[in-house]
Amino acid sequence: MIMYNPWHGCHKYSEGCRNCYMFYFDSKRGIDSNIITKTRNFYMPLQKDKKGNYKFSDQTLFVCLTSDFFIEEADLWRDEVWDMIRIRQDIKFKIFTKRASRILENLPQDFKESFSNVELAISCENQRCMDERAPYILALPTNNISLHVSPMLERVDVRNLLKSGKIKEVCVSGENYANARVLNFDWVLDLWHQTKACNVKFYFYHTGKKLLKDGRVYIIPHSKGEEQAMRANLNSN
Repeated sequence: MIMYNPWHGCHKYSEGCRNCYMFYFDSKRGIDSNIITKTRNFYMPLQKDKKGNYKFSDQTLFVCLTSDFFIEEADLWRDEVWDMIRIRQDIKFKIFTKRASRILENLPQDFKESFSNVELAISCENQRCMDERAPYILALPTNNISLHVSPMLERVDVRNLLKSGKIKEVCVSGENYANARVLNFDWVLDLWHQTKACNVKFYFYHTGKKLLKDGRVYIIPHSKGEEQAMRANLNSN
């Protein structure tokens, strides 16, 4: 898979992302996450080799994994990305955002007909955010949506969203880096049961730094978080 991030930077810190990994990794690369600009690989999906063939094919491109596709500062460039996605129907584009309220107004008019290769990945880290963003999610003209409870900060009830048929997968992780808050494994299990009842895929992909399980808080190195999450054996095949 290719990590495709059209713009450096992201929204300012919120309750759900005060230790957001986008700031951590951008700082490691010497990038100021508060500067919103095109990256040098902005046109990567259209790059061709010497024979005139696309360099990237049959792959998934993660769009704004360390930013937010619907951030206001990117309004001037977004249509260019839609044009690239429209051209590259052979590639799956997974678009990340917390800005559920801005999605519908910024979709192309032919989104339902021409963008089956797009998966919208919408993040909701707690119940308040879930309740605020759910109406906007339900209004979207697609069922190709993954719900990311990341970082998971409390138990959340997503049953109404799951019953709508809009959500194809629920992805969960804990919080990492300095001042990380604890992920209670009981919250993860409860969400897993919700997805099972609605026949929705589930993906627990990282424990985060602190995991509460069976009355004990475990401190987990970042490099081991994915491995420990996989050991829970909750993920859909």
